[in-house]
Amino acid sequence: MTLDEQSTMSPDETDTLLARHETGVLTLARDDEPYAIPISYGYDADERQFYLRLVSTPESEKGRFLASEPSSRLVVYEEDGDVYRSVVATGRLREIPREDLTIEHIEQYSETKRPLFEIWGQEKPDLDIALYRLDPDELSGRRIEVDRDGETT
Repeated sequence: MTLDEQSTMSPDETDTLLARHETGVLTLARDDEPYAIPISYGYDADERQFYLRLVSTPESEKGRFLASEPSSRLVVYEEDGDVYRSVVATGRLREIPREDLTIEHIEQYSETKRPLFEIWGQEKPDLDIALYRLDPDELSGRRIEVDRDGETT
């Protein structure tokens, strides 16, 4: 068995890790410019889709990236003793217009456990609150166990 086969998580293991967590790092890219932010998410294991509620202002860097329909990558990871696990989802982030929201969408957004307020350093009168779905083109999980005596398996 190769190292790659030993460290690849099954779809069930990947779904379990994603269900166990509620936060990750979302990276957006347009042209040669990246933008990364910590986010909370809801995850639908049956459809293998992520749901995010993102808040920005019209003049913010986040708002400019989101308006460009950027490529995206979501990373969720954990450390448990000598075992490290991570999941990477790549694809396009799609805004769901409010008029297209279904009860199922709203149930997924309620899973994000994100507070219904934002903490800002200064007053922000024009907040854009938008709901997004990430339907990954690729979704993969990795597991690495570190032997503290110097070997990685």
